Amino acid sequence: MKEIKPWLSAMRLRTLPLSVSGIIVGTCFASYNGRFNWWVLVLAILTTISLQILSNLANDYGDSVNGADNDDRVGPRRAVQSGKITPNEMLDAIKFNIVVVIILTLSLILAAFGPTNFLFLLLFVFLGGISVYAALNYTMGDSPYGYRALGDIFVFVFFGLVSTMGSYLLYMQTIDHMVILPAIALGLLSVGVLNLNNMRDLNADANVGKITLAVKLGIHRAKQYHFLLIIGAMVITVIFSILYYVAPYNFLYLLAFIPLIFHIKKIKAAEQPNDFDGQLKVLALSTFLFSFLLGIGYILY
Repeated sequence: MKEIKPWLSAMRLRTLPLSVSGIIVGTCFASYNGRFNWWVLVLAILTTISLQILSNLANDYGDSVNGADNDDRVGPRRAVQSGKITPNEMLDAIKFNIVVVIILTLSLILAAFGPTNFLFLLLFVFLGGISVYAALNYTMGDSPYGYRALGDIFVFVFFGLVSTMGSYLLYMQTIDHMVILPAIALGLLSVGVLNLNNMRDLNADANVGKITLAVKLGIHRAKQYHFLLIIGAMVITVIFSILYYVAPYNFLYLLAFIPLIFHIKKIKAAEQPNDFDGQLKVLALSTFLFSFLLGIGYILY
């Protein structure tokens, strides 16, 4: 058990519900439109989780090598930083995880499209490739994009647009305008989780030259940016529900606004790094609840 605990910590299991939020929404809307496949759902979830774990392991390694993980950092102590996992062991785990991602991605593609739909095969092989690239290069490599204030863009694209619209495409083999606004809303909430993490680590990151958007903005404007992300996601979803109204169930997701509103109040009052750290799980789980209720609201119509 002592050997397993550092790996479970490095995988950062609390981030996994957030990673599957887009899959839930895309699957529910595809089911609403008459398409569902259990194999696609299971493989999509496993592929997404494996990519998230790959990203978490790569971040653990990259931040430790680049000096971002140090005694000034708030939050759970990283595995490589603590010495419980060596850099070489982490690299081996990253390589193994890449193989797992490749196997799961190819299995997902075949389950969704079969061996003959060549254009979709190419598209999702490409998406799988850039997803692995994004997972690795957030903190690893000679010029990690997470150190150049580009993390927010990548999170918005992959956790919002690619996850939601891509999962819908797996079932429907086409993109419907119906999924665009929910994909944007989920992207904004996911960026909110990253921004919360970056606000927590703002001072520590600035000291080691890790330039996140929060570092560029400063804590006051980073908070304003955070409110814009969360409130923007809420407003976009309400507009979506009005435009695509079918039944009162469509507004079930409003229940998830309750913890989001309390979250905004907590961040407004936050002053210390620990104040932000305590809200990470709240926002991640609120986003998962939001995605579940939004999707279910269209299945129950």
